[in-house]
Amino acid sequence: AMRKVVRREDLPALGQQAEAMAESIVAAAPGRIEVVDTLVRRVTFSVLGDYFGVPDPAGGDLRVWGTRLFEFQFVGSMSDMELRAEVDQIAPALRTHIQNEISRRRGDPGKDDILSRCLAEQKAGTDGFSDDQIRTSLMGFIVGGPPQPPMVVPQALEQLLRRPEALAGAQAAARADDDDLLWRYVQEAMRFDPLAPGLPRNVLTDWTLAKGTRRERRIPAGSTVMAAFASAMKDPRRVADPNRFDPDRPASDYIHFGYDLHQCFGIHINRATLHRMLKPLLKRANLRRAQGRRGRLHKNGPFAASLTVTFD
Repeated sequence: AMRKVVRREDLPALGQQAEAMAESIVAAAPGRIEVVDTLVRRVTFSVLGDYFGVPDPAGGDLRVWGTRLFEFQFVGSMSDMELRAEVDQIAPALRTHIQNEISRRRGDPGKDDILSRCLAEQKAGTDGFSDDQIRTSLMGFIVGGPPQPPMVVPQALEQLLRRPEALAGAQAAARADDDDLLWRYVQEAMRFDPLAPGLPRNVLTDWTLAKGTRRERRIPAGSTVMAAFASAMKDPRRVADPNRFDPDRPASDYIHFGYDLHQCFGIHINRATLHRMLKPLLKRANLRRAQGRRGRLHKNGPFAASLTVTFD
């Protein structure tokens, strides 16, 4: 149902909004900026929250709510009682917040966004747009979407900073407003530190992998297997010279967003916005790491936590 209201023709405006907000943040910075929270997280939640039609809740922070729910769903543990207690409060609060927005906007749809389009479909009697279905979809968008760019975009910048020639190429693309080339630089940087290095999956029945080959392996039911995206994108049997930074690689060398039935719903939004968030920063002269620990990418588990850069 959501494919009726999340439209490809929205992508140019989303890219422009991401770049414009990033430019305003970078322009206001005194030659120094923390990339994860101050830049990417602010841009992502502001632009996408506005697009979805889900504003910040009164007395809450959508950035915190979405990120903590993402952490619990994708990397959390049921044994982490502190996180569980937090999400037990956040989840119903977000659900109530979105339902309140649905009720408020029904009488006054206002601007064109995902929520207003959903309500128009509901009014027209289209299947898949009950209040429950709209609320569930918007919750999924908030939890599964905006928390991810603040993880992977700083990681991509870190990889560029490690490679002066690649950084210079990305900066030249940014300054030339060559967004297609800039995307290829960011996509290639992501290959060296992808958002999801691998996805664990539970084996439901006994299975033989690569049967009849020397790689044949029996996997018993109850096992956990890892679909290792990071190593797959560096497999020399499939990827030419995998340790070389090459922004002109074929699309088949990348599996950042999955394929077919498992392809990320937000692939096109990501491809329209991720590089545009970095573009204003990459345009700055003498872009470099801040001195000391702040100038290195720090992670909290799988999450990028901080990376500070300076520029002239």
